[in-house]
Amino acid sequence: MDIEKLKQEIEKHEGSEQFAYTDSLGYISAGIGRCLDRRKGKGLTREEQLYLLSNDIDSCRAELDPFVWYQQLDDVRKCVMIELCFNMGIRGVLGFRKMIEALKSKNYDTAVIELKDSKWATQIGKDRVNNICYRLKNGCYPS
Repeated sequence: MDIEKLKQEIEKHEGSEQFAYTDSLGYISAGIGRCLDRRKGKGLTREEQLYLLSNDIDSCRAELDPFVWYQQLDDVRKCVMIELCFNMGIRGVLGFRKMIEALKSKNYDTAVIELKDSKWATQIGKDRVNNICYRLKNGCYPS
């Protein structure tokens, strides 16, 4: 069986969409005809979710890697920055100029203050804010 030819045919007929869309029957779909709508679709398997997450983490790392201030962070704080990039995009992270300046000088208390005193901190759950800020301040995971 020529699976590659089958893939080409399915893509030719389904199309390829980078973003979620509503298909001709009104179902939310994405990619190459993947129905994500809970009314009919199969959604994403756990393996697919983890695959996408791994790709997103790799992308965030690649976006952060050029910055010396990021390279100089320990692994836990790098993970914080990756998570922030995952959550708000690289532009969002780079918008935290005062936090980045504090990170450059290893002033983690100020970095946390800048992060907590932001619109972002009001948009996500308090537990997540506290967890991220703990890791940023202490360079370790909460026990």
